[in-house]
Amino acid sequence: MAGRADGTGHRGTRAGAPPGWAEELLEHLRPAARDVGRLLAWLAATVSAAVSLRDGTGRLLAGSGLALDEDLVADIAAGRIASAACEDRGRHVRLVRVERARPAPAAALAVIRETPFDRRASDIVTRTAQVLELLLAGHESTAAGHRLRRATADLRLAILQLLMVEDTVSARRVAAGLWPGLLDTDTARVYVAESRPEIRDRLAEECLAATGERALVVRCPAMDGHVIALTPREDAGEALRALVGRMPGCRLGGSARQSLARTATAYGQAVSALAVARYRPGRTAVYAQRTRPERLMDPEALRLWTDRVLDPLDALAHHTRAELLATTRLGLEFTAVSTAKILGVSRNTVRARMDRVEGLLRTDFADLTVRATVHLALNAHAGLADRPAPRRPAAGTGLTDLLTGPALRTWAADLLGRLEHDTRNPRRTLRAWIAAGGNAERAARRLGVHAQTVREHVRSAEPVLERRLLAGGSDLYEVVLAHLALGDLDPPPLHGTKPAHPDSPVHG
Repeated sequence: MAGRADGTGHRGTRAGAPPGWAEELLEHLRPAARDVGRLLAWLAATVSAAVSLRDGTGRLLAGSGLALDEDLVADIAAGRIASAACEDRGRHVRLVRVERARPAPAAALAVIRETPFDRRASDIVTRTAQVLELLLAGHESTAAGHRLRRATADLRLAILQLLMVEDTVSARRVAAGLWPGLLDTDTARVYVAESRPEIRDRLAEECLAATGERALVVRCPAMDGHVIALTPREDAGEALRALVGRMPGCRLGGSARQSLARTATAYGQAVSALAVARYRPGRTAVYAQRTRPERLMDPEALRLWTDRVLDPLDALAHHTRAELLATTRLGLEFTAVSTAKILGVSRNTVRARMDRVEGLLRTDFADLTVRATVHLALNAHAGLADRPAPRRPAAGTGLTDLLTGPALRTWAADLLGRLEHDTRNPRRTLRAWIAAGGNAERAARRLGVHAQTVREHVRSAEPVLERRLLAGGSDLYEVVLAHLALGDLDPPPLHGTKPAHPDSPVHG
């Protein structure tokens, strides 16, 4: 067929077949081609026109910014009229209403040509408006899905943050609407799965799919590669372990079973187990699989000592005390920035809370032996809270009673003895580094070596001890307690403690 004089020529078609422009229009519905701007560009080229898409307020959604009768556009978008055609200063204008998914207001498709609209051009505009409605519905549905997933993820994080500060009543109330029964439990485990940050979203989706409604799955707000899962169900843990086994480069650490009020403790345990998982062939580890120093102490003596150390906090209101304990427990494991992200507060709030605890305990968290000892007290407080009150008076129990037991000293000797075979003497370097508060420069000056040498020795000790040291946290505190138990470090100046080895210097 010959082209028309108005410039809207079209291809020849077989009898009964759709015109060529219809096939091209339908191509815009293919998944890879669903783009509103691209569709409007096609319409403009096909009918030799200028095209724009506006909402009822006149806001340009796509296409060109055209001078139009704003009242007419508003009438079209509001539904007072479905379409309009007019001639304005020699321009031929067509306006067509384009429906959008509620609550988004409808829009007006405007097409302006220098030549009048013939039947073909009118059909193309009408059909394009219908395809636009489909594309916009798809985009808005996708956007709504993204918003819903984001809101759900934010809600999961809010629930986890409530559990971190021991507010289990609020956490259960929030969770009940979306995940009924999930937190109807006294105890649960926390798992932390680790991957490369760029695949963390996929890992989170896989964790959700593997556990279904049996776990609270949260993208960690502090660590870009971590996904946190809290679950009361053992089969959910098995599903997570199987998932990690199928995903190269992923690791999983799990906590011991803890009460919901001890979620912060369980989280710290899971992160600690994750460090061990890095050295395991199966890339998974559970906190209970490793002997912990507090497990080698007399439980009654440990409870007495813990009560004595934390006694200055007992006068506080329950909520304030729980908030301070949870923040300090996490603050001793992670940086202030990471702790703030986990709890959903500012880092200044984290520092203020920890400063308050320092003041109440009359001590200084810059000292690694202090941090290790307070960390021990907080873990014991979490793990032994459900035990009956001790019969012995608290005044008769000090740090000496806890650190001089034969089981603990044997554990400490075995742990640090692993370093004896290294001719570089990393054990000596490690002692000096701990005594210097984890500062490589100060330790280097004391030892007469370069700071980088100190860092290399400490880093080389990590796989031997199966503990992260440079990152701080519970792994490092265990090593500090081992040094204290063997008398290699001076005991900390801390309220509620008695010197374990009053004459012991730091061995250089």
